Amino acid sequence: MSIELESIEPLVTPEHRALAARAERVAQDEIAPLPPATNDESARLQARQILEILGKSGLLQAAHPLDLRGACLIRETLAHASPLADEVFALQALGSTPIGLAGAEPLRERWLPAVIRGQAMAAFAMTESEAGSDVAAMTTRARRDGEHYVLDGDKTLISNAGIADFYTVFAKTDPDAGHRGISCFVVPADTPGLSLTRALVLSAPHPLGELAFRDCRIPVSARVGDEGAGFKLGMATLDRLRTTVAAAATGMAQRALDEALHHAVSRRQFGSALGDFQMVQNRLARMAIDLTAARLLVYRAALAKDAGKERVTLESAMAKAFATEAAQRIIDDAVQIVGGRGVLADHPLDRLYRAIRPLRIYEGTTDVQHIVIARALLSRAQS
Repeated sequence: MSIELESIEPLVTPEHRALAARAERVAQDEIAPLPPATNDESARLQARQILEILGKSGLLQAAHPLDLRGACLIRETLAHASPLADEVFALQALGSTPIGLAGAEPLRERWLPAVIRGQAMAAFAMTESEAGSDVAAMTTRARRDGEHYVLDGDKTLISNAGIADFYTVFAKTDPDAGHRGISCFVVPADTPGLSLTRALVLSAPHPLGELAFRDCRIPVSARVGDEGAGFKLGMATLDRLRTTVAAAATGMAQRALDEALHHAVSRRQFGSALGDFQMVQNRLARMAIDLTAARLLVYRAALAKDAGKERVTLESAMAKAFATEAAQRIIDDAVQIVGGRGVLADHPLDRLYRAIRPLRIYEGTTDVQHIVIARALLSRAQS
């Protein structure tokens, strides 16, 4: 097993352990044998291939209804084998969760079964060039025109841009109302007026790009939830799924620790195994402590949500902030232990080094998570 379940034994059920074992089989038998994507084009092609595998495996069912501990176990397992596979799973959940939370029945019937079966690729289009953490600064407009809305604007840093079958898009229906003027819409990829402006190339191959909406007409029935409720819906989505980002970070960190341990026992220097040197032992111990602490924060947050807690904003902020930062440290230590081989482009550690960095940014930067945590603490202190 790629996941060390012992440390989280009290936080998961036998059904979760069985799900983790199934995810492990899929990861090892079907995902791991795929050649690593080396550029944007191969990442786009492989993302579709991975989606088909995930759909057939049944793992995407953890997204609807959301089993947060299950989704965390799946993301951790997939991230251990392939960061790209993890991202495919994550985007299916992220792009479809608003529909599951607030979509009318026709929208739910049209998209959710196809998402779960891997037959429709999802995307989440919120970010703009001047609206990242400050979502209310978005300028994309959705103007009501009879029984339609007309979308105009641009989105950037959109995962699955250009290959998704539909986009969950956030736009201003009332430009003067701040975040209360944002609404959410489902826009099929073939809608006239929607286009891929350009692909954006990450250091870790991942489908990413910019979208343009120009007189893009969609029916009123494409709106998800009430007009003006988009910000609340988007935040609720992120609140539910942010913990899974932390889970993905622990999966990458576990892979890095595994690579470091293998090298420490097999590599000999100055007549001794590398692992016999105290400096290496110190790194390994620090890595294991960070990883265990991160994993406990992840599944504590996930259990709270699965147990019925309406908001897990504080718990998920702690999990994401700690786990992603810890994973960066763990992967860096692993590279240091492995040495020159760890910075070769075809080595798993080099791929992990490039893949982990975005996790400290997307779905809320570490700095933003620290603000969330501090505000919660101050609010408690003042009450």
